[in-house]
Amino acid sequence: MLLTVDIGNTNITLGIFDDNKFLNEFRIPSDRDLSIFEYEILLKSLLKDFYIDGCVIASVVEELTSKFETAIVNSFCVYPFIVSDKTLTGIKIKIDNPSELGADRIANACAVSDSYDSAVIVIDFGTATTFDIINSSKEFLGGIIMPGVNTQLKSLKNSTSKLPKIDASSCKKAIGTNTQDAILSGVILGCACAIDGLIQKCKKELNQDVVIIGTGGYCGLVAQYMNTKFDAIDPLLTLKGLKNIYQSQKIKNHN
Repeated sequence: MLLTVDIGNTNITLGIFDDNKFLNEFRIPSDRDLSIFEYEILLKSLLKDFYIDGCVIASVVEELTSKFETAIVNSFCVYPFIVSDKTLTGIKIKIDNPSELGADRIANACAVSDSYDSAVIVIDFGTATTFDIINSSKEFLGGIIMPGVNTQLKSLKNSTSKLPKIDASSCKKAIGTNTQDAILSGVILGCACAIDGLIQKCKKELNQDVVIIGTGGYCGLVAQYMNTKFDAIDPLLTLKGLKNIYQSQKIKNHN
């Protein structure tokens, strides 16, 4: 079974695949203070019911990459494949400095390029809300990075003396009549309006038919306030992209 690992700034997402069949998903905090041994205990406990014989990792947290890689080797005697901008995926990375592109965004691009022939905009609602722009020639043209929903909520709390920390939730109306509703309006509705506007600008620059795909933890919450409708929402998009990358590398190595 294949273990796919998406190491983000907030969470580490583990996905288990048996060939193309998705079996299960686990999330653990991206805790930089945990030791390799502690991660080994976590992995062995979470994955005790699965026989892991392959692993692929996308990481945007450098200090966790080698730590997690070692924990996987020690736990399952499997050497993970680490995705980077040097990985041959069939996607041409056309940005100014390819090394700046996060491995999770490469995985997202691979997931949609295998499913769609048209241009695709992937919007991933994580710690940051990111746009990944892939044209119909399977070229990664660039993207957009803005603060994620929870990042905005935390920033308001940490940067002011009177605003409280609140959890992301549904927004009742645009004009908030109390502090919590006003914050939710600014963050949730503000995010929805910003994404609507940015989609239109990206479509104009692409000048071709575009499929809009959403993923990430806050996608469903924000999507209900957007004028633009997603063609698909796929919470497993990054993990599926990692699976596709691993399988393509396996085929290349066999050839």
